Amino acid sequence: MIIQRKHYLDKLISKKENGLIKVITGICRCGKSFLLFELYHAYLNSIDIDDEHIIELALDEAINARYRNPLELDSYIRSLVSDKTQKYYVFLDEIQKVSEIQNPYVNDPEAKIGFVDVLLGIMKLKKVDLYVTGSNSHMLSSDILTEFKDRGDEIRVNPLTYREFYAAFEGEKRHAWREYYTYGGMPLILSKKSHEEKSKYLKDLFAKTYLSDVLEHNRILNEQVVLEDLLNIVSSSIGSLTNPTKLANTFQSVKQVQITANTVSRYLDYFIDAFILHKAFRYDIKGKKYIETPLKYYFTDVGLRNARLNFCQQEENHIMENILYNELMAREFDVDVGMVEYHRRDKGGKKIRTQLEIDFVANKGSKRYYIQSALTVADEEKREQETNSLNRVEDSFKKIVVVKDDIMPWHDDRGILYIGIEEFLLDESAIDM
Repeated sequence: MIIQRKHYLDKLISKKENGLIKVITGICRCGKSFLLFELYHAYLNSIDIDDEHIIELALDEAINARYRNPLELDSYIRSLVSDKTQKYYVFLDEIQKVSEIQNPYVNDPEAKIGFVDVLLGIMKLKKVDLYVTGSNSHMLSSDILTEFKDRGDEIRVNPLTYREFYAAFEGEKRHAWREYYTYGGMPLILSKKSHEEKSKYLKDLFAKTYLSDVLEHNRILNEQVVLEDLLNIVSSSIGSLTNPTKLANTFQSVKQVQITANTVSRYLDYFIDAFILHKAFRYDIKGKKYIETPLKYYFTDVGLRNARLNFCQQEENHIMENILYNELMAREFDVDVGMVEYHRRDKGGKKIRTQLEIDFVANKGSKRYYIQSALTVADEEKREQETNSLNRVEDSFKKIVVVKDDIMPWHDDRGILYIGIEEFLLDESAIDM
């Protein structure tokens, strides 16, 4: 099955021959290698670049084991691009497989050579356009920023959006939403037929890939149970405000495990760096400032979240909120959780400070959208409840309520747009109705 990833393909095309290392990152198994080796390769062929000028090397294959030595890799690539009259496109997959070795030319045990040295050298060859992918254990977003600085151009790939999933879904389209909010958008999930196959695939990804990567990369010993428990606790509370102190207290009260808030915060950051979780800060809309805590955590893929809980906590309202967050991130918005503060008086005349939440404040350039996720606004009381915070925002940016129901989009007398979740996800222009 070929799943088109037009958004990412267009990004690669726009960065072609820009003089930088194109570094394709994202959670493992989200389709990075397929994007580069299949979709982008086919594009290059379509513009008359033949296979002789597209050099592909999958470093996770045993046949290429010798090139996990950085000096061997450097020598091999340079031998293939020796004709300075030709343009070459070099694709290196799973670059983290390249080992760091002692520099044989320097009498210093601290002097090392690794894949970063190789890539920076190859990048300087004028006739080479360089692309790499890597798994989360060694190619994390923080590593990219540290190692490559202004010489790397990151393309972050996400699991399938609902629009991509819907286009590739081979069952009855009316079942697509149910499948997506249950099993998520990891591309291979579309090839699995039964619940048992899908469940096993997602659970194995966590156990055999993601957790082992986090443990290996961060050199964590004897803490796998704590990491798994932390993931389970966060899985149970997506869409809820929390903080490391609260999570540490949960460990103590529920698991009878003593763990500091700093340790919890550090472990959560490991999951964020590995693209498993996102962290959304609260933003005081009237005060125009960020509130450091509490905050919210969302899963990069809701299927992975559901698998952590054995598909037992299927609260569609929280899952829908997580999907909306991921969609906005995939559309490259900066996304915060909004807070609106106001004061009211109780029956005794005492002044009370009240804080209301807006699920998402989405910013891109000069545009801003306030978005509320709601299962339904079928009755007036529920609609007032969901729009109370939106109506207290005094600026004129677009305000949207996304509901689970399949409704005809409409605006109320205050200009708030009401739209069904599937239409919002399938039509990017719907946000500006």
